[in-house]
Amino acid sequence: MLITSTEIFAKALAGKYAIGAFNVNNLEIIQGIMEGCRAKKSPVILQVSAGARKYAGSIFLCKLIEGAAEIYPEIPTVFHLDHGADFEICRDCIDNGFTSVMIDGSKFELAENISLTKKVVEYAHSRGVVVEGELGKLEGMEDDVVVEKGAGKYTDPEQAAEFVAKTGVDSLAVAIGTSHGAYKFPPGVEPKLDFERAKKIAELVKIPLVLHGASSVLQNFVAEINEFGGKVENSQGVPEAAITESTSCGVAKVNIDTDIRLAMTAAVRRNLNEVPGNFDVRKFLGAARDAVQKMVEQKIDILGSADKI
Repeated sequence: MLITSTEIFAKALAGKYAIGAFNVNNLEIIQGIMEGCRAKKSPVILQVSAGARKYAGSIFLCKLIEGAAEIYPEIPTVFHLDHGADFEICRDCIDNGFTSVMIDGSKFELAENISLTKKVVEYAHSRGVVVEGELGKLEGMEDDVVVEKGAGKYTDPEQAAEFVAKTGVDSLAVAIGTSHGAYKFPPGVEPKLDFERAKKIAELVKIPLVLHGASSVLQNFVAEINEFGGKVENSQGVPEAAITESTSCGVAKVNIDTDIRLAMTAAVRRNLNEVPGNFDVRKFLGAARDAVQKMVEQKIDILGSADKI
């Protein structure tokens, strides 16, 4: 069933675990995610980015997610807009069945970010939809969101408290050391997150925190891609142990996109290599769907959300 994140976030904070927010682009990704959640009895957030809407179209994605909620009625499912760029996009999604939206005003100065976010919150709350805001800047690239190396900015706890008080957002995406994409940390550099900053923010804002750019860039998928003709080199993500630790620091939502892409790409490359005469798309996309399911089950264990339905 489609729900807002209010209740599942409250339970996650109390139980010190997080809900996986998985980016979706097509049927097979959604099926793999939902099968993984069914196997693990976990709530889930299905989120749609600007790139996904451009690729598949909002109506197709809406119908696919509505279908998933009907086929898997036992799974509490949040239908979320990821990185809404402006009020108009958020309004359109709110009016067309999304139960949660993110307004990303992080590119603006604090006052303008507050003004924009508050406008979205007022519109969303009047229609029973929840809102995620963002403060701080993550480096890296995800669809239309691009922040150059060196232009990132960690979230300031005092500003976060002001931002939440003035906007009324339901959850807050924070920058504590993660980044978008498959190349989060330079080779040889030990990945570290600023957990003390997260704890301070959580203490001041008293709402769920969100980690963007939190894929672990699982190296078994990278190795498989490279083995079968790909070229993903010097990639490094957020260690899974760090993701688990973040759930004790006020983080209730963890975004995962890159690991889905890697899992699917590895499975497709392997399938086509092992059966070079195959031209049945159902075979290699089916293999990709199965890979997504297994990866999602692993993430659920890392996040601690298994058996939380």
